[in-house]
Amino acid sequence: MHTDDSRSALLDAGERLIAERGVEVPLRDIAAAAGQRNNSAVHYYFDSRTGLIEAIVDRRMNWLEQRRMELLAAHEADGTAHDLRALVTMLADPILELLDRSGVSHYGRFLEVVRTHPVIADARRLAGSDRAAVRIIATRLTAALPHLPPRHRRRRLETMATVLFALVADYERTLESGVRAPRPDDSGEIVDMIVAMITVPMTAAAD
Repeated sequence: MHTDDSRSALLDAGERLIAERGVEVPLRDIAAAAGQRNNSAVHYYFDSRTGLIEAIVDRRMNWLEQRRMELLAAHEADGTAHDLRALVTMLADPILELLDRSGVSHYGRFLEVVRTHPVIADARRLAGSDRAAVRIIATRLTAALPHLPPRHRRRRLETMATVLFALVADYERTLESGVRAPRPDDSGEIVDMIVAMITVPMTAAAD
């Protein structure tokens, strides 16, 4: 198998098995699922489990980043680039587009599993040039919630990522099981739920 093909097969297998069995799935199982007879194939190509997770994220994130930049430009042009619902849509829509575009069937569940891993959760990663779109959207979301005290605003935006990954993962599961087919309003429904969550008024006890 060609080197690029082997690496790609490991990424596919890693994404699927981590989604199905969790972050600690044995690396030898990932190698076997990728058609590699060498149990150390993951270490050869990615150095470590963390290296594999990072490579899986980066493979998809490059396209997501480009798509979000396109959406940011479009919303800048029509004057809605700071609208809260538009900002949430720019986070959610590209993930669903990716699933439809490439036939990816495990990336949503993979993100749900690794959401607390430093590859995803470390805020310092947003400082990189390869995360500019997410950084811009996150900054504007913070500014779009001026009615919330800073700590509550931060908590809601952190929870938003958890909820987004969970909703996309559930969407992916229903498509794979055949319970439902994709519908034009799928993204809008997910965005509606997230917007409702982050904008719900605080109770007096939460002040």
